[in-house]
Amino acid sequence: ATSYMPTLESIVENFEANMDTISPMFRLWLTAMPDPNLPVSVLQNGIKMTVEPPKGLKANLIRAYLAYDPQWFESSTKPHTFKKMLFGLSFFHALILERRKFGPLGWNIRYEFSDPDRHISSAQLKMFLEEYTTVQWSALN
Repeated sequence: ATSYMPTLESIVENFEANMDTISPMFRLWLTAMPDPNLPVSVLQNGIKMTVEPPKGLKANLIRAYLAYDPQWFESSTKPHTFKKMLFGLSFFHALILERRKFGPLGWNIRYEFSDPDRHISSAQLKMFLEEYTTVQWSALN
């Protein structure tokens, strides 16, 4: 939250003043989205790491399939339908990730479809296929 940023900044600045009382094994991990209110001093005094999606449709599809548990992937009672639909979902996810590099060209708004979104969507896909005898197209559309 924006209101916490000054407090965070003072906490991090106090680390430098109290180096003799802080364990050498101490690490502070912060996970954050880009935010203009994040204190510059926190960024300057830390090591930054980012996780970027791979470039290209093929690399995105490979990454998506490597994220699926092999047991989960093979456990469907309708494997042919499930794998075809999962490919469609994974391809859509890869396409959305790849499309972001073009910015707003052709799209009115930026569409986020993150890895957790893909994970939830694939779990729902499997649930709909397993719980019903026929494919519930109206629910999956």
